[in-house]
Amino acid sequence: MSAKSELDIVCKRAYEAPASDDGYRVLVDRLWPRGCSKQELKLDDWEKSLAPSDELRQWFNHDPAKWAAFYQKYHKALKTPEHEDTLMHLVRKARAGRLTLVYGAKDTAHNNAVALKMLLQTLA
Repeated sequence: MSAKSELDIVCKRAYEAPASDDGYRVLVDRLWPRGCSKQELKLDDWEKSLAPSDELRQWFNHDPAKWAAFYQKYHKALKTPEHEDTLMHLVRKARAGRLTLVYGAKDTAHNNAVALKMLLQTLA
């Protein structure tokens, strides 16, 4: 019986320069990061469908006190048949090499990319 495979997933702000070891870079925000060009971001994909709803994002407002409730609601919203293929696609990418989840938020500890990484690791 094989153990769950470890996923190589990192979260990186859109305003940080891409690195050669970023692997597969995917933007996971609904909105394009302000002031960033397509060339600067060097994305392989943009998964708008995995971004939190506007309602959830506005409710959370990057308040660390709401973090646990946010990621639980966000995970519940993503655990639906409509997101299954996209989530598993990202799991496969992370098994094959590094997956970099790109996001625009200033808070590096409490954002949708970190919450998405948590969820993807449970799906491995």
